[in-house]
Amino acid sequence: MGPHPAVAAIRLAVRRVLHDVLTEFHRDGGPGGLDRPAEEAGRPTPAAVSRYAEAGPAGSTLLPERPALRDRPAAPLVLVACSGGADSMALASALAFEARKLGVRAGGITVDHNLQPGSGLRAAEVVTRLAAMDLDPVEAVAVHVGREGGPEAAARDARYAALDAAAERHGAAAVLLGHTRDDQAETVLLGLARGSGIRSLSGMAAASGPAGRYRRPFLQLDRQTARKACLVQSIPVWDDPHNIDPAYTRSRLRHEGLPALEKALGKGVVEALARTAQLSRDDADALDTWAAEAELAVRDETGGLECAKLYVLPPAVRRRVLRRAVIEAGAPAGSLFARHLEEVDRLITGWRGQRAINLPGRVEARRQGGRLVIRQS
Repeated sequence: MGPHPAVAAIRLAVRRVLHDVLTEFHRDGGPGGLDRPAEEAGRPTPAAVSRYAEAGPAGSTLLPERPALRDRPAAPLVLVACSGGADSMALASALAFEARKLGVRAGGITVDHNLQPGSGLRAAEVVTRLAAMDLDPVEAVAVHVGREGGPEAAARDARYAALDAAAERHGAAAVLLGHTRDDQAETVLLGLARGSGIRSLSGMAAASGPAGRYRRPFLQLDRQTARKACLVQSIPVWDDPHNIDPAYTRSRLRHEGLPALEKALGKGVVEALARTAQLSRDDADALDTWAAEAELAVRDETGGLECAKLYVLPPAVRRRVLRRAVIEAGAPAGSLFARHLEEVDRLITGWRGQRAINLPGRVEARRQGGRLVIRQS
């Protein structure tokens, strides 16, 4: 008798991602071969759990790696980012199971945001549970969450900074994230509410970050499947109270917005939104490619942007060219909104002698002698 359907589903999703990671690892010159058994590929045995010490913003405690593995990384290391919730614990269990079969080294990272009492103890519990799954190395990292962009954005920025640092420190080929189809639907709705265009509607990519570091195996699976997989495997999970706190936008959307949509429109809203994300991503990727090629054609011999050539581009392509140019001049991408680009676009399509447009990052855009000049002031 095979595993429960929920367990089989999460394992298959992770297996597909690990096959991709292995293919890329060996294609890029990683040692060893795809068919080498785990023992020959250098997969570590579990290390003893060390005490988690809360050491402030940069604090971390590691389960020690074997020196021999650092000397000969004969197989890629894949880390799972695990909060202790159902989605990430299901992901960790599937990674542990599939990594053994494929000869992949598998470890785990949990980030302590220091936002709730007892967060250090919970991080220590996650470390213990990941180690019990034979993941190695396992690490808990404490971070300081700032205020810029609001609490949710600040926590996300701190978390990804910690995951990036851990991936670099351990030489990880990939970091797995437990985002599900439900998370994707919420992300699409949040993008729609911001009115940020098709890229926001494309939601989360299956692979993102530096060199596709972050992988999201569960984007085609619903949240209930991950929870069921934990239940049938008797895996303890932690339900973050922030996920039901109405002070957070995503929490309100999850518990009020999406249920209201399903009540009004019927079941299948989540699946439809996730499908919209994929279609939007395909379109956005195509437009980005077009814009990158068009940018070369609208610049003069000095590299300046010619307004007449920009004018004849389709609006969606022209705005992408302008956005790329503004970011290259020093504007932070996260602070650049549609309204900013609309004002810059008017210098091309509605020129009436306007003054320079002030943009985030002390960047200004002005029309001068038939050219669009974008630079920091």
